[in-house]
Amino acid sequence: MNAATFRLTTTALLMLASLPTLAQSKDVVVDPKGEVPYAIDQRNVVVKSGTDLCWRTGYWTPGAAVDAKSGEVPVACECDKDVVGANKCAPEAAAPAPAAAAAAPVAAAALAPKKCDFSLTLHTDHTFAFNKAVLGPIAKKNLDDMISTKLAACAEVKSVIITGHTDRLGSQSYNQKLSEKRAEAVQAYLIAKGVKSDLIDTMGAGKTQPIQSCDDKLGRKKLIECLAPNRRVTVDVKGPAK
Repeated sequence: MNAATFRLTTTALLMLASLPTLAQSKDVVVDPKGEVPYAIDQRNVVVKSGTDLCWRTGYWTPGAAVDAKSGEVPVACECDKDVVGANKCAPEAAAPAPAAAAAAPVAAAALAPKKCDFSLTLHTDHTFAFNKAVLGPIAKKNLDDMISTKLAACAEVKSVIITGHTDRLGSQSYNQKLSEKRAEAVQAYLIAKGVKSDLIDTMGAGKTQPIQSCDDKLGRKKLIECLAPNRRVTVDVKGPAK
């Protein structure tokens, strides 16, 4: 499925995730207590894309991915292994002999492939003005820098997931479409810069994943300014490093 035809809204994503027959490598059940930095369904199972990647929320950080638990280990052990140490991804067991304990990290380091996985967030009105889906000059510069430095460090790009977001002003349906257009604007720019279109998936989260709350008493002009951080796009890249 190429990026031109792949569109997955938040509502459709959650409906698909609730089906017990959906093929996934493994259901990642999380402890819903506290902040969970991944989208989850009503079973508290992390929602995954068609390529078996966990969907991150706007609250995702490496620290939050490690703090959230799936059984006895961090959720990141199933979704973002590169952000958590290997020693945290195995249930506690008897301590190995001193020689084995010293050799294990060396062997793991030798076998583990290097990755160039990273996330980029284009945010505030430097990226998208209120009610617009047009990339600004600062957003373009950030994408150019990403291509010349971070993407250049990848031996191969396996996937690029672009997620658009809006503020809460306006209807859900309108904001859903606007968030998709913002993701598509970033997609078009990356393709124009040489990123292969079949590597890119886009989705719109609408107004469902805010990162800033503002009081309606501010008045419309100040409220729009306050909500600017929610008007953003995230770019998640995965692949092996050179």
